[in-house]
Amino acid sequence: MAESGTPAAFGVYVHWPFCLSKCPYCDFNSHVRHAPVDEERYVRAFTREIETTASRTPGRTVSSIFLGGGTPSLMKPETVGAVLDAIGKNWAVAPDVEVTLEANPTSVEATRFRGYRAAGVNRVSLGVQALDDASLKALGRLHTAQEALDAVKIARGAFDRYSFDLIYARPDQTPQMWTAELKQAISEAAEHLSLYQLTIEPDTPFFGLHAAGKLKTPDEAVARALYDVTQDICAQHGLPSYEISNHARPGAECKHNLVYWRGDEYAGVGPGAHGRLDIDGRRHAIVTEKRPEAWLMRVEASGDGISADDLLNSEERADEFLLMGLRLVEGIDPQRYAALAGRTLDPARIALLREEGAITVDTSGRLRVTQEGFPLLDAVVADLAA
Repeated sequence: MAESGTPAAFGVYVHWPFCLSKCPYCDFNSHVRHAPVDEERYVRAFTREIETTASRTPGRTVSSIFLGGGTPSLMKPETVGAVLDAIGKNWAVAPDVEVTLEANPTSVEATRFRGYRAAGVNRVSLGVQALDDASLKALGRLHTAQEALDAVKIARGAFDRYSFDLIYARPDQTPQMWTAELKQAISEAAEHLSLYQLTIEPDTPFFGLHAAGKLKTPDEAVARALYDVTQDICAQHGLPSYEISNHARPGAECKHNLVYWRGDEYAGVGPGAHGRLDIDGRRHAIVTEKRPEAWLMRVEASGDGISADDLLNSEERADEFLLMGLRLVEGIDPQRYAALAGRTLDPARIALLREEGAITVDTSGRLRVTQEGFPLLDAVVADLAA
């Protein structure tokens, strides 16, 4: 369901699950394989799953494609081209489609980037993560800061649009250190930065180290100061936040991520991919098999790798819309929430959160989380959804 007056967006997410090594903070569905990956077999499986998914969602026009992972830049450009061709054969594709590929600075070379561009990729997102070598080593990254900056330079020459990620609130990081690093990053960024606070996720090596007291992250006060520095410096340099962790020059927002946050439809293709599809008037929450080899066998046997296909009821769909939409600086239209939930948000709760300075409601009725409220976003969403 698109916002009033805008055409419905439809995204396709393609998951390439392989990495050169597993980062100690990462809980994504990524796998290290020491034998070469059979890319031709995966292309056939991607193509088959795309065909099956498209048969369930006819008449859509793809507005964005995102090749994520894992490390999609480990794929040959021919593999990427074949996947994009399969999408183009099975759905209509918008003339201004955004096609993003995530790339790792260790796996970047000029010839491969030019190959991705020729295959149809028009935006690249680089996993830089830090701009000093000690931090990169601590984060388990295989590249140096100079290699990362070289990759950004290559991206700048190959693509009109590029972005890169950094992780902050790292061990021993001070606001002064982050200020200098962020200013350097902005000088290298054309239009978009993704800036994530380091979170300690269960079932990762960092979780065990943190629990044992061997990994100390900044306390709450320092983490908040680092967040405030992030907002202030990016805004001063023309890259204000448009989502809690994403900053862009006006008009340069990532179209694909907006599909998620605005509650639009997207297909998930590949091992461990998620999708949200409207079929016969119902919203389906779809998940595919996470293990790459098991996913392959499922697709080859039955045409898709789906491991769960759940129908969301009105309450679940409305809660998801609230959870995702309030991450955006643009906020949400409460009338759309009411249409999904079959009930309005509680005016008393809205009034209390406004009084506390956590949200605002503009003259059109649109509800937004304030900059002061964003660090407490989970609590704000829980309060509104109750």
